[in-house]
Amino acid sequence: MIAELARRMRDNIQKVIVGKQQAIDLCLTAVLCEGHILLEDVPGIGKTTLARALAASLGCTFQRIQFTPDLLPSDVLGVNWFNQKDQEFDFRPGPVMSQVVLADEINRATPRTQSALLEAMQERQVTIDGVTRPLPRPFMVLATQNPVELEGTFPLPEAQIDRFLLQVRIGYPTAAEEAEILLRFTGDEPLASLAPVTTPQEILDLQRRRERVRVEESLRAYVVAIGRATRAHPEIQLGASPRASLALYHAAQAWAAIQGREYVVPDDVKALAPHVLTHRLIIAPQAQLRGREPAELVADIVGEIPVPLER
Repeated sequence: MIAELARRMRDNIQKVIVGKQQAIDLCLTAVLCEGHILLEDVPGIGKTTLARALAASLGCTFQRIQFTPDLLPSDVLGVNWFNQKDQEFDFRPGPVMSQVVLADEINRATPRTQSALLEAMQERQVTIDGVTRPLPRPFMVLATQNPVELEGTFPLPEAQIDRFLLQVRIGYPTAAEEAEILLRFTGDEPLASLAPVTTPQEILDLQRRRERVRVEESLRAYVVAIGRATRAHPEIQLGASPRASLALYHAAQAWAAIQGREYVVPDDVKALAPHVLTHRLIIAPQAQLRGREPAELVADIVGEIPVPLER
C-alpha cells in the first residue's frame, strides 16, 4: 500500500522533476515520518520546484515563505490585531498554519525569525501571546538553503538543524536529463497543472502503517551503535543526538515500506544514515584543517560498525 503511494507520487513529481528518483524517495520518506526536510544545494538545481511539486502531489494546504533579513517572527507565526468593529483582538494566522510550509532560503532570515519555527517543527504547535494553537496535520517544513553563498546569511543553530529529519541534495542533472529539461519547460509550466494523487487523511493512515514496519532487535542495536559511534569519534566535536538515532530508526522503516517490504534490513539503515546524520555533526577543528567532511566521517563509521547477520 505504501509502495503503491510511493509509485504514484514518484510518477506525479517526475512530470515536473526530470530524474532524481533518490531525492524524490527521500522526500517521500520524510512524508511517511512526518519529518522535515532540509534541501541544500547550489542555485538553479530545482530545490524550490521539487518542494512545490511535492506539496502539490500531497493535496495538502501549502504556504511559501521567502526568508529575508527583514522578516519578523509575526510574519511567520501570525499576529493578534485589534478589531475596532468588534472591540476585540482577532488572530490572523501566519503561513506556518499550513500542512506543508516551504521555507525558501531559510538561512537568509535572522536567528530570531529562524527560531520562530522551533516549536512548530518539534511540537506541531505555535504559542503567540501566551495562547498555544495546534498546527494542522500532517505538518512538515521543507527548507531550502544555498551552501556556497555566505554573504547576508545566518547559519542555522544546531537546535534547529537537529529538527530536520533529512538533508537532501539534488545534484546536477546528467546531459540527457538537462536536454529533457529544455524540452519540458519550453511550453506551459508543468507545475501549474500538477494534480494531487493522495489526501491528508490517506497520508496520516500510511504514517500509522509505517510505524508497524518490523525492526528486529539486532537492527535496533545497529542504529544505536551508529549514533553512539559519532559521539565517540575523535574527529567529531558534536555527534548525533538521541533524536538523530530515532530519526534514523523511523526513516529506515519508511524506506523499507517504500521498497515494498514490511521489515527493515541493514541496507535500509546504511542508505539513510548519510542523509539523517551528516547535517547534524560538527567536525573537530583539527579534522576540518585536514579537509575532513561530515559525509566522509559518516561513511567511515557505517563501514566500521559490524552489520547484524541473520541467525
